[in-house]
Amino acid sequence: MGHEDPRQDLLRLATAGSVDDGKSTLVGRLLHDTKSVLADQLDAVRRASAERGLAAPDLSLLVDGLRSEREQGITIDVAYRYFATPRRSFVLADTPGHVQYTRNTVTGASTAQLAVVLVDARRGVVEQTRRHAAVLALLGVPRLVLAVNKIDLVGYDEPVFAAIAKEFLAYAGELGYADGHVLAIPVSALVGDNVVEPSDRTPWYTGPTLLDHLETVPVEPDPQDKPLRFPVQYVIRPRTQAHPDYRGYAGQIAVGMAAVGDEVLVLPAGLRSTVRGIDTMDGPLAQAHAGRSVTLLLADELDICRGDVIVAAGAPPTVTDELDATVCWLSDEPLRPGASVLLKHGTRTVSAMVAALHSRFDEQNLSTVEAPESLQLNHIGRVTLRTSQPLPVDDYSTSRRTGSFLLIEPSDGGTLAAGLIGMPLTVSAPAPVSASASAPVSAPAEARKPVAGMAR
Repeated sequence: MGHEDPRQDLLRLATAGSVDDGKSTLVGRLLHDTKSVLADQLDAVRRASAERGLAAPDLSLLVDGLRSEREQGITIDVAYRYFATPRRSFVLADTPGHVQYTRNTVTGASTAQLAVVLVDARRGVVEQTRRHAAVLALLGVPRLVLAVNKIDLVGYDEPVFAAIAKEFLAYAGELGYADGHVLAIPVSALVGDNVVEPSDRTPWYTGPTLLDHLETVPVEPDPQDKPLRFPVQYVIRPRTQAHPDYRGYAGQIAVGMAAVGDEVLVLPAGLRSTVRGIDTMDGPLAQAHAGRSVTLLLADELDICRGDVIVAAGAPPTVTDELDATVCWLSDEPLRPGASVLLKHGTRTVSAMVAALHSRFDEQNLSTVEAPESLQLNHIGRVTLRTSQPLPVDDYSTSRRTGSFLLIEPSDGGTLAAGLIGMPLTVSAPAPVSASASAPVSAPAEARKPVAGMAR
């Protein structure tokens, strides 16, 4: 496509919304109308729809891939879909709307560059809409699209759309979204209005279709100018006759780039060396960027194991055994101070204790509850964790990959929480918003005091 960095032509996006807002149908419509569906897939959807007595194909079945989901008519997991147009490629995470599956929203949005938040035009912004928007802001998703779906069921009424858009855009502004980073679009996923093709039923809407926006929205490329972060996944020592002294460190570059000759540190021990070589399945490289799985060879024989992190010597992360972080609690059992957990950061898992529970974020009112007794399912709170071993960590606002972690139940390995390092929860009173429903707007920057850590 003529770009120097092809990754700029890839958009990672997620969907979010309340139950029955039509997320799967919208994704199915995108896949169908961009001709990203194989003929046999479409035939299967037609047959399944006919068995249900439907006159037209149910495009949501293109996304709801699990048989149990099809039988029950619900989506219960994150479904990743890959499609492309001549202008851009897409990786899409379709997440469930049920409140008990907020954890899936966290998973789907953790790497998203844009999120499409759906609301039902008949119901407008509901509690789950606010919860999802707050989680998306907390996770640092830089851009939002509000898809006001089922606009056909309210007679393509402009005032209905305008009122919903104004309410959501005001809320997004309070969460810290800057001007031009939120766009509201009236759509009908079932009929196809303003999804891929513009609709003559909404002459009052002059903005782009959803696909037009997804194809043209600015995408910030993966950061190449940030310092190297390389969590070691495996130590490779084949001990073959041809390579008796081979010692490589395999993994995926999380942040930045590695180049032969670079000076590096191995943390948490603080060992120093130089990159001697970069091996891949396709042969050696002179340099490799974030997202590439490689084997690094170092100039010195060092005691390195899985869980260590190879970093740029000139800009190392903080090595600490005490983390101040924000967590999204994902377990039915509440979190209380003093709890013992496992903490997984990169490729390292260590024991940890919840030393303090400082506050809980109220995503409905954009306020904090100080010193709560516990965090319940889907609560977002500020905690201090003490780990049994020091960890090399970055602030989440600096690096998503090395500024995040998981909390795990020691007894059964279940995921308890997703955590973000160094993300405070402080809020101010809501600010007034000047919004035009058909333009990408949010609260004026000079009038807004966003949730700290949520501003772009």
